[in-house]
Formats: sequence, structure tokens, C-alpha cells
Amino acid sequence: MICLSETTMKLKELESCLQQVDVFDEPKILLEQYPTSPHIAGCMLYTIHNTFDDIKGKLVADLGCGCGVLSIGAAVLDAGLCVGFEIDEDAIDVFKGNVEEFELPNLDVVQCDVCSLETLSLAKKFDTVIMNPPFGTKHNQGIDMTFLKTAISMAKTAVYSLHKTSTREHIQKKANDWNVKMEVIAELRYDLPASYKFHKKKSVDIQVDFIRFSIK
Repeated sequence: MICLSETTMKLKELESCLQQVDVFDEPKILLEQYPTSPHIAGCMLYTIHNTFDDIKGKLVADLGCGCGVLSIGAAVLDAGLCVGFEIDEDAIDVFKGNVEEFELPNLDVVQCDVCSLETLSLAKKFDTVIMNPPFGTKHNQGIDMTFLKTAISMAKTAVYSLHKTSTREHIQKKANDWNVKMEVIAELRYDLPASYKFHKKKSVDIQVDFIRFSIK
């Protein structure tokens, strides 16, 4: 599969490329496996790359990488190396299939529980951390903050993440406690498809913040 080189790629071309990424066949509710849409992933990565220059040639981590849409986008945009971290073996199988399909040499994936990563050994090992963490609903309350704290410990420069807009004030307090600068880059509408049988609507819109955390 051929995607354009990062030097010539426009946002629509990046989105088109990411539409070719395979996603979950049977998403797991316990892991909050909502795929990041090609549109949102493209907007995130295009901004990280073009506005902040935090992808090209950088060592990038993708926490809770799922099937790899953010990782693959970062690799297409010429990350030095992007490493995905994912707990679910089925998602990793899809991730590996995507890597083979896209023929990208600058990608790797590690099976692990992000919530229990040995962060001391990974402290400041990555230039940039990108993620679309579980929002921490129902049984997973607080998991979004666990992901964020881990990401901040791993990053040398910046963390880019999606969080429910309704949690912005809480996240700002945590950012202050952790001595990192928080900047809301964009407010997005995250369209959750009716992936699970209990969803009565075809899709549900959730307001989310695309946030950059600068490591001081």
C-alpha cells in the first residue's frame, strides 16, 4: 500500500490514507474500544506535525494504540520510530496486519497494560506521546488520568491527547499539580458509532478536547 511522502501530504490525503487502516471486528466494551476516526486522527496528527513539528524524526509513543491508526499516521508522517502500547492481543493482531499492509519500517508495538507500566524505566524516553485514551466511563473511572500521568512521565517534549470536554477543569487542575502546561488546541465532536448492542442510537456525539501538554 502506497501513501504519499510526508513532504507532499495534505490533510485530506492523510485522512484518505488512514481510511485504509483496518479496525476492530468485535470491539470490547470493557476496554472502551472505540476506534479513532480517520478524520480525527488526521486532524490530530496533521496539527502535531505541521504546527508543532513533534513527529518527523521523533521517537513517538502511542498509548492504548488499538489497531494503530495514530501510530500508522505518525509513521507515514516520517516519525523516526513510533511504538504502540496495547493490552489487547486481538487489537495487536490487527495492528500488525496494518503494519504489513502499509509496509512501514518505523513502527513497533508492545503488549502491556498501560495502567501498570514500569514508568521509571520509560521516563523521558520518548520525544512525543500521542493517545486517544479510554474516557473513563462506567467501570473504568479515572483510567483517563492514569493514562495521562503515564504519558507525561514518558515524554520529553509533549503529550497530545483527547479528553471529554466536560472533564477539562479537572484535567487542568491535574496538569497544574504535575507542573505541565496544558493547551486546548481544538474542540471536536467525537462520533461514537453504535459499536455495542446496548447502543440504541446509530451514533452518539461527544464533545472532546484535543489537548497538548508541554513538558516543562
